[in-house]
Amino acid sequence: MQIRPHRIINRRKTKKIKVGKLYIGGDSPISVQSMTNTITSDEASTIKQIKKLEDAGADLVRVSCPDEESTRALKNIVKSSDVPIVADIHFHYKRAIESALSGASCLRINPGNIGSKERIKEVIKAAKDNNCAIRIGVNAGSLGKNILEKYKEPCPEALVESAEQNIKLLEDNDFFNFKISVKSSDVFLSVKAYESLSSLYDYPLHLGITEAGGLLTGSIKSSIGIGRLLMQGIGDTIRVSLSADPIEEIKAGFEILSSLGIRARGVQIISCPSCARQAFPVIDTVKILEKKLSHIKKPLTLSIIGCVVNGPGEAAQTDIGLTGGGDGNNLLYLSGIPHNKVITEDIINKVVNLVETKAKENNN
Repeated sequence: MQIRPHRIINRRKTKKIKVGKLYIGGDSPISVQSMTNTITSDEASTIKQIKKLEDAGADLVRVSCPDEESTRALKNIVKSSDVPIVADIHFHYKRAIESALSGASCLRINPGNIGSKERIKEVIKAAKDNNCAIRIGVNAGSLGKNILEKYKEPCPEALVESAEQNIKLLEDNDFFNFKISVKSSDVFLSVKAYESLSSLYDYPLHLGITEAGGLLTGSIKSSIGIGRLLMQGIGDTIRVSLSADPIEEIKAGFEILSSLGIRARGVQIISCPSCARQAFPVIDTVKILEKKLSHIKKPLTLSIIGCVVNGPGEAAQTDIGLTGGGDGNNLLYLSGIPHNKVITEDIINKVVNLVETKAKENNN
């Protein structure tokens, strides 16, 4: 799929940092990440989930490390993972040090809740000594007491000031391999905070709407918030935070990037909602195709349109297209050119074969 001129987004220039083998910021692709929800000390379950996330396209995976058992397990988890592992740390500075020693590629911390400056210095030293990046993770639900006393409640200014305080802590200790997030469950609050922060610093930003909700509501809220920022060129890595299977977070993340023409993975299906004009069961067809084509990783576009009103036009813009026709004589297109007719009963097999063949051609 070619990016049309009106869809070009001018990304804000940021510093490039390294998280394991992955670069974030600068001219690097916007990365998609998720977080495990297994008990980290259960190495087998955690590694299994990370492998599933890797297969879904995750560029990096965050793992919570609330206790010493988790940081001990992290060593084998890191060795078994093909993507960089981010250790999620709160309150316990020793867990951050242990995670760095266990091979984590990044530490997600809020320096403000780690403790004294001496403890923060120890964490920074561990990150330096072990080639570990840091994410300053400011969250509206866990702002420091001094910030809340000043602003009385979470607001964009409070999140930004908290981030600034934490940035200074790292800069004062000569540490610059870090990225920043200023998340809230409120879309307006999050967007404003990120917009303000991006105008002040050129460090890479991790985007997300935290605690966004279930699969449907969370995906919608995240798409609005993350999408608005991405359209302004803001953002270097994203996580769609959902109360759902972490695999869905990766899927939603790529859908957001794909819909903006930023980055694509797998088959993007453009389909109509169906109506009385449909010549075949569009909704059922799309459901089946989504499952049967989920193994395709190469970016491809597929239009599934029930009638000739918009079918030919959409087919002209996609790699493969299907337009419903009278008496079950539906028409398949390749690169916008009519290919052959297909009866309704053969749609699934014909489309799957065409997509798989096209995907193999692109691999060669």
